[in-house]
Amino acid sequence: MGLSICLIFFWLLLIFSLSLFIFSMMFMINDLVIFIEWELLSLNSISMIMSILLDWMSLLFMSFVLFISSMVIYYSKEYMDGDINLNRFIMLVLMFVLSMMFLIISPNLISILLGWDGLGLVSYCLVIYYQNVKSYNAGMLTALSNRIGDVALLMAIAWMLNYGSWNFIYYLEIMKYDYYMMFISYMVVLAAMTKSAQIPFSSWLPAAMAAPTPVSALVHSSTLVTAGVYLLIRFNYSFMDTYLSKLLLLISVLTMFMSGLGANYEFDLKKIIALSTLSQLGLMMSILSMGYAKMAFFHLLTHALFKALLFMCAGSIIHNMKNNQDIRLMGGLFIFMPLTVSCMNVANLALCGMPFLAGFYSKDLILELASMSIFNIFIFLLYFLSTGLTVCYTFRLIYYTMSGNFNFNSLNSVSDEYWIMLKGMLGLLFLAIMGGSMLSWLILSTPVMICLPMSLKLLAVLVSLIGAYLGYELFQYQISWKLILMNYYNLLNFMGNMWFMPVMSTIGVNYFNLKIGYKIVKTIDQGWNEYLGGQSLYNWMVNSTNLMYFIYKNDLKIHLSMFVLWVIMIILIF
Repeated sequence: MGLSICLIFFWLLLIFSLSLFIFSMMFMINDLVIFIEWELLSLNSISMIMSILLDWMSLLFMSFVLFISSMVIYYSKEYMDGDINLNRFIMLVLMFVLSMMFLIISPNLISILLGWDGLGLVSYCLVIYYQNVKSYNAGMLTALSNRIGDVALLMAIAWMLNYGSWNFIYYLEIMKYDYYMMFISYMVVLAAMTKSAQIPFSSWLPAAMAAPTPVSALVHSSTLVTAGVYLLIRFNYSFMDTYLSKLLLLISVLTMFMSGLGANYEFDLKKIIALSTLSQLGLMMSILSMGYAKMAFFHLLTHALFKALLFMCAGSIIHNMKNNQDIRLMGGLFIFMPLTVSCMNVANLALCGMPFLAGFYSKDLILELASMSIFNIFIFLLYFLSTGLTVCYTFRLIYYTMSGNFNFNSLNSVSDEYWIMLKGMLGLLFLAIMGGSMLSWLILSTPVMICLPMSLKLLAVLVSLIGAYLGYELFQYQISWKLILMNYYNLLNFMGNMWFMPVMSTIGVNYFNLKIGYKIVKTIDQGWNEYLGGQSLYNWMVNSTNLMYFIYKNDLKIHLSMFVLWVIMIILIF
């Protein structure tokens, strides 16, 4: 049963996924929305109602989540082979998917909180799956960062008590104009920023790489990190054209730029891919804050396809490299692992926005829409710089892993013979190539025609080419370059360390508290309080007991000496 559980749930999720995809197309063609209110309990005048919203968006997203989950579970059959807790792992993954389903179909803040908290709790269990100190620290950082968003969501729920219903979908239009209802929008945006790891909550996302790679593939493509983006897509009417949308635009563009910079200094394979996820989340949030919710959803789906594939390929490489993740020790992998490397190249090029792969259809359209939008030169520059940085770290990764000589242990046997893992990857490969064009036909009912000057049309291509060249240069750094760069060590440390965010989120939060606690313990609990209180009483009792014991042991001597003293005193007196 331990081995077959993967296949059972693989087929189950795949069938559900395909049926939901067909339903989604039906809803799209007929422009249907189904709103179900299911009364769970009716007691006197109190009724508990579960609301479910089914439209083309929720059905399509559920279909994609289930498809990627089925491939990940199939992939786990071989990746987690030999793990004594395989059943537990599969059940955790299924609970994760179920929480996401709750979140997707909910037009109600209470049921959204169920899914939201479910994602947070199960993600903690999955991050600490490999039980070591690093995993525990990463799990705690993940859980506590997400708790901030949970509290914001609880405050939004409490505030909605003023308005008669928790079905936020009825109030979206009025939220923008009512000064008091804007509080709900602020809280929801804060919750989405924590879940989608925007600045200043970015540090948990690379830390969550402590989880097994199949979990990373699921988390970074379609579940945990996209929950925040999906919630804002649902809430987008409530904060469009307000100061909140401008603030979100600034934060998301800075997140995109910061993660792009950090990935160029990173040598951990999984962390580079994690930072690329952070960059793409910034892109989704930024286009969403400009008012293009459908485009954000389009990019969310295309990104899910190639990012899941990218993580699966990374997992296969790590498996082959005896659990080593340092890209400097890889090289020449196209000789040993041609199929895996081909899949990885397709996913990488889709991430860069290579024409006619999945990422191109959404990313290129987003960049052209951004070129048309009205905002300042700072945002515009960061947008295109971030795009260039994406291509730069992707090509740097390609050069490090696939070209040159194999730099690992010469006795290590690297092969492409993990067939089950390969079949899981090939299931996603087709969609990473075809998914973008397919979704553009489905989601964008009319062809999009954007008329821009030639310079702006070619700017995305130019930035990508410069990024690819810079990636090649970064790969070729020699010792002389490194010596020159040491002069700028502090600047490079700042840029490569995610602007010190991981340090601020861990040591920055607890260092002073722990220091104050230590001083208090030393001065009060182990200081004067101890000296004058319990310790002093203890010393007095010990001394008294010793005196009494001394008297008891020397009873005869004391009596005789007292008798002698008494006799001497009588003689002296008389």
